[in-house]
Amino acid sequence: MTEDLIARASWTWGLSLIAMTVAIHAMGVVALALTMMRIPIELEKRRVGLRFVIPTVTGVIGVVGLLLAVLHGVEATIWAAAYVWLGALGSFADAMLYSVDSMTTRGASGLALDRPWRMMGALESADGMLLFGISTAYIFAVIQVYWPMLSRRRLRHARHDQPVAPKLRIDLDQ
Repeated sequence: MTEDLIARASWTWGLSLIAMTVAIHAMGVVALALTMMRIPIELEKRRVGLRFVIPTVTGVIGVVGLLLAVLHGVEATIWAAAYVWLGALGSFADAMLYSVDSMTTRGASGLALDRPWRMMGALESADGMLLFGISTAYIFAVIQVYWPMLSRRRLRHARHDQPVAPKLRIDLDQ
């Protein structure tokens, strides 16, 4: 009876944590998008060349990736805290390793939740797929914003770099 009750609690906790972490992730992505909205506008206004745009875009994508990784870390920490609080794992270090391992769907940490809490681990893996999907979609959206800018500058750069063909002179006097 007790194990059945904990198994139901595992579902309840898991689904609640999914809802919470997806909401946190969505807020983080929206905040990131709003914060970074000015960068492409400034690049277009300044009409800078490829030598400035390429490192800027590379930096933006790198910063976005880093901030999303931090966001995933915060969400894994929330799951880890729940595991410790519920008694599903004995230490926070083990819970954190298990959480990151589950969220990334790697599954090779060697740690296992107590039997009644195992559904939470499976639900965290599903949550990780959702969160990484949101992150991937956002990085793709960022690239879509900058790709036309890079393409236009590359075409403009290519037109200026084309060698001018020498004019053909025909000497009719020979």
